[in-house]
Amino acid sequence: MERDQDSTISQRKKPNGSNEDSVTSAESSVKTATQQQQQENSTSKASSSPNTQSTEIKVKPINEKQEGSLLTLIICVLGIYASFLTWSYLQEKINFKDYSPTPSIVIPSDTSAFTASSISQDQTKPQHFKAPLIINIIQSLFAVIVGTFYLSQKTGHFQTPLRFIFNNTETFKSLLLISFSQSLSSQIAYKSLNYVDYVFYLLAKSCKLIPVMLVHLIVYKSKFPGYKYLVAGIITLGVLIFTLGSPKKKSKTGNDLNDGNVLIGLFYLTVSLFMDGLTNSTQDQLFKTNSKKNITFTGGHLMACLNLLNFTLTTIYALIFTNQFQYTWSFLQANGAQVIYDVLVFGLLGSLGQIFIFLTLERFNSVVLVTVTVTRKMISMCLSVFLFGHKLTGSQWGGLICVFFGIFLESFYKVFKKKHDKLQVQNDKEIKNEKKQI
Repeated sequence: MERDQDSTISQRKKPNGSNEDSVTSAESSVKTATQQQQQENSTSKASSSPNTQSTEIKVKPINEKQEGSLLTLIICVLGIYASFLTWSYLQEKINFKDYSPTPSIVIPSDTSAFTASSISQDQTKPQHFKAPLIINIIQSLFAVIVGTFYLSQKTGHFQTPLRFIFNNTETFKSLLLISFSQSLSSQIAYKSLNYVDYVFYLLAKSCKLIPVMLVHLIVYKSKFPGYKYLVAGIITLGVLIFTLGSPKKKSKTGNDLNDGNVLIGLFYLTVSLFMDGLTNSTQDQLFKTNSKKNITFTGGHLMACLNLLNFTLTTIYALIFTNQFQYTWSFLQANGAQVIYDVLVFGLLGSLGQIFIFLTLERFNSVVLVTVTVTRKMISMCLSVFLFGHKLTGSQWGGLICVFFGIFLESFYKVFKKKHDKLQVQNDKEIKNEKKQI
């Protein structure tokens, strides 16, 4: 999942495995596809039924579910924050911790060219674990297990993702497309780091809101209210200001904007962002399509099935095209099992966090989800400032204010719209009652 593998703290230099990259932006008041379809069905049935009492009984549960959506959103947001704030701490630890018991044995960081004879003796280099595909595989495996239990709880009986996939071939095709786009986006993003520095990488990967909405508009012909574009623009602008306002550091690549290699890197990042948008938009469409076909498809189904495909594809890729399994085994022999403990906890937290991610995606949509995940990253940066003594520039504080202003604007509009809708319903009832009396 969220495999953009970007660090949540702006001072990091390289990304690791992430399962938030599959989801992205700024629209908390749009109803879910399931709710829309149920409401349409209830309305059509109500108009054709002569029994007004049964009509009221059918409509009431939909209203109750809508009233509870705010509480559901709060639970999802808190769950995502609690899981992934700790998850991001472990992500940084796994990337930068020196796992060597003694600084004597060094495993090469270039795992693609790794051989057993390439282990060298060095008294100065720290031992950092550099096998992101292994981390992703373990994380996906945990997510499959947790997702299966979550799916079983949602359906009321034990159900494996394989059973659902075999019984729904059309849905499987969409899931395969999502899994492929996730994996491809991650690999393309890695490729861009050969041409641009990490500042450019952060800059691009922080702008997920816009490509998600663009894919919705271009591919799926979806439409959003005007204020949604304003909120998405404000939040994206704030993230960009925060990223660009970070203290200048010398680029390892030595490239600048006049270097043709940067254009290649920017091309890779653009393709990666489009794949991110395709991933999240296709997830939205998957819920809508299954709802119209009256196929039960929940966040539990998406979590279990998608991670099973990710686990399978990533494992096959790692076995055929990389030496990361061999590298990991040699690393454990040289440095002990502490890294595996950290990766296991990392994977468990990621899988638990995915429950809240897919619940948000199921009840709301990817635009809401990106708002939550992007702001979570901003909070991670703020915690980094206070916990690790980093200093923010004036531009970065301006970016934070801009982001939180966008969130406030979205919340204000949602509350205002809710009150307006209630007043409208009351007015309609009063008008109907007056007509009946006449």
